[in-house]
Order: sequence, then structure tokens, then C-alpha cells
Amino acid sequence: MKLSKMIIAGFASVSMLIGMAACGGGTATRGSSNGSGTSIKKGDTIGISMPTKADQRWNVDGSNLKSDLQKAGFKVILSYANNSPSQQSTDINNLVSAGAKAIVVASVDGTAVGPAVNQAKAAGNIVIAYDRLIMNSDSVDYYVTFNLERTGILEADHIIDKLNLKNGGCKPTACNIELFTGSDDDNNAPYFFKGAWNLLQPYFKSGQLKDPSNHGGGITASFTNSDWKKISVHAWDQNTAQSQMDAIMSQAYSHGEKLSAVLSPYDAISQGVINSIKSHRPDMIPGTDSWPVITGQDGMDIAIHNIYWGMQGQTVFKNVALLASQTTKIISTLSNGRKPSGFGGTMNNGKMNVPSYFEKSQELTKSNLHTEVEVGFITEAQYQKDIQK
Repeated sequence: MKLSKMIIAGFASVSMLIGMAACGGGTATRGSSNGSGTSIKKGDTIGISMPTKADQRWNVDGSNLKSDLQKAGFKVILSYANNSPSQQSTDINNLVSAGAKAIVVASVDGTAVGPAVNQAKAAGNIVIAYDRLIMNSDSVDYYVTFNLERTGILEADHIIDKLNLKNGGCKPTACNIELFTGSDDDNNAPYFFKGAWNLLQPYFKSGQLKDPSNHGGGITASFTNSDWKKISVHAWDQNTAQSQMDAIMSQAYSHGEKLSAVLSPYDAISQGVINSIKSHRPDMIPGTDSWPVITGQDGMDIAIHNIYWGMQGQTVFKNVALLASQTTKIISTLSNGRKPSGFGGTMNNGKMNVPSYFEKSQELTKSNLHTEVEVGFITEAQYQKDIQK
């Protein structure tokens, strides 16, 4: 779950294009194909460039893609970039040199990867942006992702429900909340935050929520979607999140103050937050009213553990098998001489409106954690391991 570098002004302009269009997860216009005439056939090599093996999510994605494409009759070369933009560019160049006819890219940095993608396109490759949009390039044929704003909506709704905000909760005394956004070089991050902030901001205005810390320069009702980088966690890194939360705890919660909720956009960030709270406030006990509502995303093993034991309230689970299946469907359709259809809309990357497919994520809480086993994301043995104390 993490993506491309956009300056705040760029994000604002893209947001204007995208708006709130239906189920498209941030779509601008209805789907249209770029009409690529690139030839691909069964038996050809497909190159896959994933960002890192360090995160459970991307290992699952890589495995699913490779398996599905091989079953569909293609050869596959799978590479991981160790979260390095330069390494990913080298990987893409190597995939082209190895004879790939299509390149599937889950970018480390969606802007930095542009030149390598342009070269791949010039060499005759189909280019598919996978989960993370490739920015400022006119060489992207298709984009496969999840409904981006839905992630933030599910996270915010969980907080709103648990704090009973719709029914007057946190009155007359405001509840304290801390907010984090994803990596500053990830194009998905501002959309996650937009979905959440559009729902939470009214409660800052009503006085039901407040942020007593100086995180990001201070978050008030005047905070805007375009300010998201002020509270970002670079590379979605757990240790970075923990350091930020350490500063927050020392500044605003060192004398017994109550922390009611933390908006975290990703399970590893949630883990960093949890570690910090445990270190600074041992009096705050998971599973009791003294512990804050903490959100997350990606359904990682650590999230299953944390949710089961009351340390995290929910995670937004994205069944990435759906992305692999859609990607394989696109490539298979092209190999049969037909043009893909059924787009959910388009996403503007600063250069073009990219024909896009949007899958639907879901919220997991303790009551439905086993869903990950039921859809094949993890095994029953792994699930049992995850829920051990």
C-alpha cells in the first residue's frame, strides 16, 4: 500500500480534475483508451517491477501477478527495487533489454520512474501502472488500482463511529486526535487523506475534535487537503512514524492527557504509533477506554495481531488478487488482438488521462479478520500465528 512525487500545487490541480466522480476512486472523465497499437502475444515476456520486498503487501502482489500471468501463457520476469527510485529505473531498463513486451510498474516514486517508462514505451512496451500512478508521463497505457479516497473514508468513518461524533460525542470537551498521512512521494497518499479529512474536518469546526500537538505545524479546522505533506511519513516507514509520534507524546501527552484517536493511513505507521504510545504512556491499556482508536491499511500480519489484541481498531484491506487478475486480463485481451474495456474512469497524471480500473477495498475489524484467509490472502496457519499473544 505506498507512490509518485507531486508538489502541492500539482495535487491541487489534479484534485480539480478528479473531483468526487462516482465509484472511480478519484476519476476525472469516463474511460477512454489511448489506442496503443503495440503488439503482444501469448508466450511473450512480461516484466514486473515491484517497489520492495520489505513489505508483505508487495511480496503478495508480485507472487499473484507472476502466477496469474504464467497461467495465462506468458513468461514473467519479476524484479524488486529495494525502495530505490534509481534501482527501479535500472530494473525497468533491464526488463526491456531482456525482451519484455509489457511492463507492469508499482512505482517507488511515480515521477522519478517517468524517464525509464518513456524508454520502455519507445521500445514498444505496453506500460501498466500498478496501484500507484506514474506521473507526468504520456507513456502510460493503463492504471490498475483501488478506490483511493475510499481508504480514507473507511478510516475516518471508523473514528467517527467509535467516538460517536454524529450523535454529539466529544461534547462539551473536545477529544484529542493525531493525524498522519502517507509518504510524500506517493501519489496515492493525498487521496487517502482527502477521503478522511473531508469527513473529519467538520468535527474540528464543530469543536468536537482537536489536535493539541504541534505535529505538522498544528492541525486546526483551517488545515486543508493540500497541506497533507506537513504530516506525511516518508516511505511509509514505521521507524519514522514512531519518531514523529515520540515527539507528539513528549509534547502533548506527557502529563496524563487523554488521546482519543489516531488517523493512521497504513499498518506499519500504526505499529510505529503503537510502539510510541506503549513507551511513553504505559498507563494506556489496549482494549480499554484509555487506549485510542487507531486506524490502518493493507491488512498486514501486524495489523491482524494488533486488531485481535485491541491495539488497532481496523485496517482497510485490499484484496490485491483482484489487481493481479485485472492486470492479467488487460494483457490477455491485448494478446488476443482486442482493446481492453470496462474502465472505471481515468486518472490524470499531469500529462494525460490514463484509462483506469478501480477495485473496491473493505474494512476489517476483529469481527471479520478471518476474511484474509477466506480470500486466500494468507493461510490459516499464518492467521493463527498472527493472533498469538
